[in-house]
Amino acid sequence: MTATASPRTGPAPAGSVRGHRRARLVTAGSLLSLVLVVLAGIWVGALPLPPGAVVATLLDRLLAPFDLDVAGGLEPTGEAVLLQLRLPRVVMAVLVGAALAVSGAAYQGVFRNPLADPYLLGAAAGAGLGATLVIAYAPAQSLGPVGLVPLAAFAGALLGVGCAVLLGSAAGGSHSPTLLLAGVAVAAFLSAAQTLVQQNNTDDLREIYGWLLGQLGRSTWDDVLLVLPYLGVSCLVLVLCARALDVLAVGDDEASSLGVHPQRLRLLVVLAASMATASAVAVSGLIAFVGLVVPHIVRRLLGGSHARVLPVSLVVGGAFLVLADLVARVVLAPAELPIGVVTAFVGAPFFAVLLWRGARHR
Repeated sequence: MTATASPRTGPAPAGSVRGHRRARLVTAGSLLSLVLVVLAGIWVGALPLPPGAVVATLLDRLLAPFDLDVAGGLEPTGEAVLLQLRLPRVVMAVLVGAALAVSGAAYQGVFRNPLADPYLLGAAAGAGLGATLVIAYAPAQSLGPVGLVPLAAFAGALLGVGCAVLLGSAAGGSHSPTLLLAGVAVAAFLSAAQTLVQQNNTDDLREIYGWLLGQLGRSTWDDVLLVLPYLGVSCLVLVLCARALDVLAVGDDEASSLGVHPQRLRLLVVLAASMATASAVAVSGLIAFVGLVVPHIVRRLLGGSHARVLPVSLVVGGAFLVLADLVARVVLAPAELPIGVVTAFVGAPFFAVLLWRGARHR
């Protein structure tokens, strides 16, 4: 009798082994890239900070609770720049970039549309309207230590997505085409309202456009602590839903037979991605193309598995936005370029190439 190898004990296919090896290499390279761009973002700026002194200062702060001192740190001015300006800005760029990238990857998976981005369901238009209303009409820009513009942008983004989901549900359930059309309608209405407010408050246009084009230069540790819980929970939910999105890709009937509820999964992913987007927009303004460009780059490297694409998109998105912010700081130094302009210069040609490739394929 001839012995046959069991599928469980037989050798893994060569393609699968190469795929796992490639995934590990891409993940390791992404993490290394994130570390390098974070260090560059900390060191480079209008006031260059010596790398060795930066490391010594950070170690001194970390070891302070243990009564350990590290010599060779920065002078008081440099230390203030590092801890109060440079470091919170870099951390915020990592958080915002990660949130936008993983939200874009999740939207593309849910809607089965490679051109979907985090602002698809009216989050950008709602956030823009909320921020514009506060800048134009609020007698004060803060409520104690909390800024009113981030709160209004957060509420506006959630309002826009909520209206899109409700309209899509009323028009025919949570099917992808219905939600997309509802998002387009809600975004058009909110954008029109924002334009009306701008036309009646032309004196505030400079500040409004400054927010709309993205801003990380005003980031503080309070802002980081404000959005970290929302970003952390929503991004964790999206990563945990990645395997279910892979099941959903084979079709609703097949997914249901495998124990996945398609409508509930879509709603959960849309809500989590919208929460992440709203949180990011609230503290950074509207930074376009991150959620479109990064998932495509990761998908080209790793394939279409959401279980791989979503977590790696978190890392690559953070690195991408830190690098974009670094370019925005140095390209016109001592002036700063809005970070949304930098991401648009990268994303718009990328989007055009996607359209061209799609046309050739058809």
